[in-house]
Amino acid sequence: MAKDIPDPITPEKLIEDVLSAYPAKSAKKRAKHLGVAEAAPEGETGIVSKCDTVKSNIKSVPGVMTIRGCAYAGSKGVVWGPIKDMVHISHGPVGCGHYSWSQRRNYYTGTTGVDSFVTFQFTTDFQEKDIVFGGDKKLEKTIDEINELFPLVKGITIQSECPIGLIGDDIEAVAKKKKADIGKTIVPVRCEGFRGVSQSLGHHIANDMLRDWVIDPAQEAGVDYEGGAYDVNIIGDYNIGGDAWSSRILLEEIGLNVIGCWSGDATLAEIERAPKARLNLIHCYRSMTYICRHMEEKYGLAWMEYNFFGPSQIAASLRAIASKFDQTIQDKAEAVIAKYQPLVDAVKAKYMPRLEGKRVMLYVGGLRPRHVVTAYHDLGMEIVGTGYEFAHGDDYKRTGEYVKEGTLIYDDVSGYELEKFIETLRPDLVGSGIKEKYATQKMGIPFRQMHSWDYSGPYHGYDGFAIFARDMDLAINNPVWGLFDAPWKKSA
Repeated sequence: MAKDIPDPITPEKLIEDVLSAYPAKSAKKRAKHLGVAEAAPEGETGIVSKCDTVKSNIKSVPGVMTIRGCAYAGSKGVVWGPIKDMVHISHGPVGCGHYSWSQRRNYYTGTTGVDSFVTFQFTTDFQEKDIVFGGDKKLEKTIDEINELFPLVKGITIQSECPIGLIGDDIEAVAKKKKADIGKTIVPVRCEGFRGVSQSLGHHIANDMLRDWVIDPAQEAGVDYEGGAYDVNIIGDYNIGGDAWSSRILLEEIGLNVIGCWSGDATLAEIERAPKARLNLIHCYRSMTYICRHMEEKYGLAWMEYNFFGPSQIAASLRAIASKFDQTIQDKAEAVIAKYQPLVDAVKAKYMPRLEGKRVMLYVGGLRPRHVVTAYHDLGMEIVGTGYEFAHGDDYKRTGEYVKEGTLIYDDVSGYELEKFIETLRPDLVGSGIKEKYATQKMGIPFRQMHSWDYSGPYHGYDGFAIFARDMDLAINNPVWGLFDAPWKKSA
């Protein structure tokens, strides 16, 4: 479809125009979260542009729609939920559990209902009497029923919802009591949704509980595993659409032994033996850096971030990982990169003529607003705007390694702001979440759901790059966009 390119407008002027719709106080607050990537300071290696002037991890402005989640979502929906041989109880009313039920597409191997429980939903289903009299006894009964119905379950987590923190249920006491009763790991997670400013605190709380109730106790008790010289953990990969499997294939091809991949397709045993590895490889820096730092401080286990989106970053990451090991691993890394080069060349030859020069806006959580940037660059596409739902300052500092000067940067963007940015810039593609998908498509803009790959995937690894390129082409070059007029083309 031929598309009118809007009259040029600077990102600075665009931000000014958007803020003009707010009351003065709200505009002042929101101005801190919007910015433009600046030229990197001289001598700062690895940084293309400077993005960390944008404020982040601050409470959303009341009355301005936010796309963030809560602490419960960060703990149960992200960190704990994909661990397959544990049951994760949504402790509280049924709603939180229902709306976090199997919506992340965390793939796993195993027999569902026998030794794997990712797609199940367990809740204490609080009623009025539980709020009044407390739910400790109901929680104990729930744990007993789970242990009886599913004898192969290795452990249980208690994911507390908002009412639990308000009424003061002692989930820690219940966890200790039931662990003694049934002899299995029981983890209380104080992830009530009202804690913090976004799901990010839920990640942190979940990491702290992994530390206090799983990893450190297992090490103190003695883990029956002798580590090898090439053992590594994949941390912060949730196996969306099979991503972790694609990553694992590459790491094993270069000669490394993945002893833990969590929390996507993870087992409790993999987490317990994690400190026995030689290196932690973290994919989602925002959600799992806390536990990596703890293992470094307590067990001397080094960690590094890696990026397996797009061939340029895959090759760079494989070389960086291999450099931590001996020449054998380094040689194998080069052989693997060479092995997949024909696939990369074929994908580029097929899709670059259809995608080169297309302009993309991103708004996602976790790592994707920066990590997927180079996958688009590998196809000749341009990123005109990117931002995070729940980032911290160090995330925006890392974003400067990927985006060019002049890129529009937005943190915790509101629905109004995002719509105005899209309407003015009119990108060829928007990559964001399910809440933004249909509004964007109604504006006549192609869209890909970049939280869970729009029911596609994997996008990690070389095979994932081929799927990624195909999906972007399907979105942008779909003939449906020529069958109706965008809102700005219609007469008043």
